[in-house]
Parts: sequence; structure tokens; C-alpha cells
Amino acid sequence: MASEPVRIALVGLGNVGRRVLTILDEKRSLYRERFGLEFVLAGVADSRGAAWSAEGLDLRRMVSIKEAGGSAADYIGLGQRGVSGLDMLRHCQADVLVEASPVNLADGEPAMSHIRAALERGMHVVTANKGPLALAYPEVMALARERGRRVLFSATVGGGLPAVNVGVRDLCHARVERIEGVLNLTSHSILARLAQGYTFQEALAMAQRDGHAEADPDLDVDGWDAANKLVILANAVLGYPARLSEVRVAGIRGISAKMIQHARQRGNVILLLAVAERRGDGYHLSVQPTEVGAEHPLARLTPVQMGVVYYTDTNGIVAATVDEVDPIPTAGAVVRDLITLYREGLWSGI
Repeated sequence: MASEPVRIALVGLGNVGRRVLTILDEKRSLYRERFGLEFVLAGVADSRGAAWSAEGLDLRRMVSIKEAGGSAADYIGLGQRGVSGLDMLRHCQADVLVEASPVNLADGEPAMSHIRAALERGMHVVTANKGPLALAYPEVMALARERGRRVLFSATVGGGLPAVNVGVRDLCHARVERIEGVLNLTSHSILARLAQGYTFQEALAMAQRDGHAEADPDLDVDGWDAANKLVILANAVLGYPARLSEVRVAGIRGISAKMIQHARQRGNVILLLAVAERRGDGYHLSVQPTEVGAEHPLARLTPVQMGVVYYTDTNGIVAATVDEVDPIPTAGAVVRDLITLYREGLWSGI
């Protein structure tokens, strides 16, 4: 089968970005044979510089450079130090931007500018960065429609969890009455370990050691990361133009091991539950610690799992979970979106 080249511009060479390149390299033959696609790295940028080439960059070499502590700028003969992702996008001839830069939930930058520039240059966008969509979903999608491009983002909600895909594609004909989700791994792992007898600080330190929590975990434990993901689900799945300001948010700092133990004595579990519930013509959105019964679809999640539940009028109750031990499932979701862009019969995303 003749392969169709897909030229990628990648911004961000952190845990997710590097793993995207690794997957594309290791599964090159599979994607060629199964889908007739040949992914070419046309350009790449990180915080220290960039590199691009019309002939394509070597995927394995770029990963090796980064894992050795280097930068895209260190790619011999093609790297340029101090060049930003935005500059790289202006020079790079690519079909699709993969946005995997660090998340900024204050103003969405620089990812917002990356996405805007890519769409204006005629590129599709696949993003693992939830900032721009949580803050400006309608604006981003309007620009994509105006330019005749697609923006796919299944990795932004729960990493490898197919929360967006199930809601948009598989439940497209149903009315969703309620969404419930455990969407933040840091807070969930802390609650699970509090149930095992650890203190809050011990549980947080374990989450940081395992790579689930950031050095500054405030957005996670205070519920705002889950709230941003809920806003994306509300816009994408429910067609409800939710804004972060309307989400009622409470974090897990006030939850103690004793409270969890008392809940367990009643046969229940405490989860940091993100909820969107239909009320009249709209939805009420909240993120807060919630006690649920042992029969709840999310009650048996392990410390490394996230999940989502859809309550519908025609499809009953639909639940999905994911084990997110490391960033590989998130990177896999990015690759899934790349394939979806270029093969008919798969979800288009808009």
C-alpha cells in the first residue's frame, strides 16, 4: 500500500511529547500497513529552541537528544537555539500541529498562540494541552471551522481515558442527563492512599514520587484541574458553552483518613467527583468530594485509575476507565487523534 505522508510539527518534548515520537517510531510499520500513513516529523520545538526540515527529522534521534538532557536546538545541522515554538510554526511546512507544551490554566499561553497560528496557516491541530480549550473552547472551534480545519483533543480529559470520544461519537444520538468523572489522578491517588492509612502529606509525596503530581499540586488537590476537564466535556459532549467561572469547586484538603474510614464503615467511598447534571435547558457543573456507594461504577477505581460515567436517555449508563500508570496512554491518545484525522470512518472531532 502506498503511504500518505503526514507532516507533523510538535511543540513540547516533555513526557507526553517524547512518548508520542517513540510510539510513532516504534509503530511506523504498523501504521503504514494498517492505515497507509507515514508520519514525518517536519518540525519540533521545546523551551530552549527548535529544529525543522522539509525532509523530516529522525524521530529516534530527537528522543535520544532530549532524554540525554538536550534540546531540539541540539539537533545537529538543523537545530536553532532560542527559537520559539511560534517561530518554528512560521517556518515549518506541516499538515498538523501536535501541541504538548506545558499547561497554563491562567491564560492558555503559549499553547493558545500555537494553536491559533497553526490554524491560520492551514494546519489541523491535535492537542494534549487542555488550557486553550478549558479557557476558550468556542473561540478555538470557531476558528477551526472558519479555516476548514479540525482540532482533536481526546488526550485533554483523563489522558488515555476515551471520555471525549465516547461522549461525542458513541453517544451522539443520545441525550446525556448527567456526567460523573474522576478526572484528576493526583487527587484520586491521594484519597485512595488516605483510605490505606497514610496521612495527606504522605499520600501527596507518594503521588509526586510516582510522577502523578506536580511539584506545585494546588490545581490538582484544590479541584481546578478536574474543573477544567469538566468544562471541556460540557462543551464537547453536551454542547453546553460552559465557562470555568460557573463550576462549583471544592478540593480534597479537608478530607481526612478518619472521614474516609467512616465512609467505608457505611460501605461507601469518597471520590473527588466532577459532575455535569442537566437542569432545565442547561447544566449544573461541580467538582467536590462526594461519598458514593460501593455499587457506583467508579467506586472500585485503583490509585492509578481515572474514569467517567454517562447517564443517558437511550443508552443507559455507560462507564469507561483507564489505568494511567505513566504518560504512555496520554501519548497514545494523541496518536489516536492523528490517525483519526486522516482516515475516514473514524471520529472527526468536530
